[in-house]
Amino acid sequence: MSQLPFQVKVRRMRPGGNPLPRYATSHAAGMDLLADLTSMVTLQPGERALISTGIAIALPDGYEAQIRPRSGLALKHGVSLVNTPGTIDPDYRGEIGVILINHGAEPFTVNPGDRIAQMIFARFERGELLEVTELDETDRGAGGFGHTGVTAQG
Repeated sequence: MSQLPFQVKVRRMRPGGNPLPRYATSHAAGMDLLADLTSMVTLQPGERALISTGIAIALPDGYEAQIRPRSGLALKHGVSLVNTPGTIDPDYRGEIGVILINHGAEPFTVNPGDRIAQMIFARFERGELLEVTELDETDRGAGGFGHTGVTAQG
């Protein structure tokens, strides 16, 4: 693998915890986050829970960590994240928690060490808001929520 563009400091919240997050393949975009539990947690259909990862990170300024669902959990069990993507800001130093939700029809059990989410690093820009009384016109205008792609015939 080539040299990565920056380093992220990581701290285990408990000694002897899970292995640190890592990329599963040389071309993976996200690192797998593991459940840091002392016992299993079962989510009933429609139930959500905050699952610990056992790590805290320090990102360079201008970067965020996005916490995203795992497609396999979504497809096989209907399990996703309540706030997706979750954002870890560069000034946050607390433990990363993952809010899992069971959209499936059956109970879902999270075991210690299970892969529960992905963490992706992304650059971000901060902007300044400039209040105005009118915005410039576009062909789309205020159409939203499925407006684009709708034809005159419906």
